[in-house]
Amino acid sequence: MTREKKRKIEGFIAMALSTLAALMGLFWLVFILGDVLVHGIKALDLSLFSNDPAPAGVEGGGLRNAFVGQLMITICATLIGVPVGVLGGTFLAEYARGRKLSRVISILSDIMVSVPSIVIGTFIYAVFVKPLGHFSGWAGAIALAIIMVPVVLRTTEDMLTLVPWTLREAAFALGAPYYKVIIQVVYRGASAGILTGILLSIARVAGETAPLLFTSFNNSFFSVDMNRPVASLTVTIFQYAMGPYDSWHTQAWAASLVITISILTLTVIGRLLIKGRHFKG
Repeated sequence: MTREKKRKIEGFIAMALSTLAALMGLFWLVFILGDVLVHGIKALDLSLFSNDPAPAGVEGGGLRNAFVGQLMITICATLIGVPVGVLGGTFLAEYARGRKLSRVISILSDIMVSVPSIVIGTFIYAVFVKPLGHFSGWAGAIALAIIMVPVVLRTTEDMLTLVPWTLREAAFALGAPYYKVIIQVVYRGASAGILTGILLSIARVAGETAPLLFTSFNNSFFSVDMNRPVASLTVTIFQYAMGPYDSWHTQAWAASLVITISILTLTVIGRLLIKGRHFKG
């Protein structure tokens, strides 16, 4: 067998294995999405969003408290995590570029991205929940914000680094101070990429359950007090799925469908922004 023929056979085997792995992953993704769609759409009605949970064992009711609580926690986490991530990425890309400190923080951010979310939940429980003596919505928001920060920080750093330095020099030549150059020139050039990172980080935390179990816990009643336990969709899905009632299981499927569609929508918007950015380039 010639060397060229041997390489062709190796290439064909590698391509076949890669294709098989991709098809396996795609099959399970479609299977899960289809299963959630089939089971969830049965209980998807207006009462799910407008009613609070019925007493255990009683038919009917909805998950209004969980939808509102999930929205509150996610918005608060975004308001905490996004500014920290964007400013941290700006510092790394603009003020600490090329320094050892920048590389160390970047490595730590990469490590933080892969840290299990339950570890962050237990950390917030130890430093926030236990000293105060009760669960709260703020603890859940802080836990989710900690998960968001490294994603936003790394995305912001990468996007700002891609902005050509000549644009900054042109602004410097006009007498603009550095902070104005960053705000009015660099941020505009990297806005699509930064927004994509923010959307993907929101999609990342919107489906988290483990950190909320240790922080905001859950609430069977409607509450907008972030200083007290707040209901969340993901924890409710977990509790309803483990419960003994068929009505709980049905509502858990419907809630799973809603949260899956929300995350998919955010992810698709993020991908479209990336595609639009490359198209413009």
